[in-house]
Amino acid sequence: MASTEPEHEHREEEDAAADDEDTGAQVAPIVKLEEVAVTTGEEDEDAILDLKAKLYRFDKDGNQWKERGAGSVKLLKHKETGKVRLVMRQSKTLKICANHLVLPTMTVQEHSGNDKSCLWHATDFADGELKDELFCVRFGSIENCKTFMEMVTEIAESQKKKEENMDATSAAGLIEKLTVQEKATVDKAGEDVPAAGKEESKYDPRKADVEKKSELASSS
Repeated sequence: MASTEPEHEHREEEDAAADDEDTGAQVAPIVKLEEVAVTTGEEDEDAILDLKAKLYRFDKDGNQWKERGAGSVKLLKHKETGKVRLVMRQSKTLKICANHLVLPTMTVQEHSGNDKSCLWHATDFADGELKDELFCVRFGSIENCKTFMEMVTEIAESQKKKEENMDATSAAGLIEKLTVQEKATVDKAGEDVPAAGKEESKYDPRKADVEKKSELASSS
């Protein structure tokens, strides 16, 4: 009796080849996904510093340092206003850890006992509301920490000079305005003097003499 196994195997190979054959049919996707533009809020700013670090904040209630996250700390300069913002996001979730302006009053200090860390006070908006925070950031190297401190100090000093220049410009404008007003007052007073002179020039001595004689005649 002849075996049918080779013939059976041959049919299985044909069925497999038919399954692998491209029919040319196109299947439309069930859900069409539209491209969505993602914004970070940093489109109008230029990054002048970007370093890897770990951020801590001081918990006043617990009287201890608490970790805020590890990621990139950036100094972003606005293209129009020139103001600089410090922003730090967690590397995995991109959650904002710190978000505040570098103000003229901001000072950065070294952390005692750790050359890779530094401290500063700031009014932060990372949690959606303004809070006075004491931050500590730790870098991977001493060089990065020094670079950060020098950059922040330089920015704070430049912002202070800018404010002083603005105050000087405002004061100069106010003085100029007062000078113009004073000059206008003097000019107006000068215009009143000739008017008074015109009133006095209408005095006629002959007419006064006739009036005086008339008064004498009526009295006699």
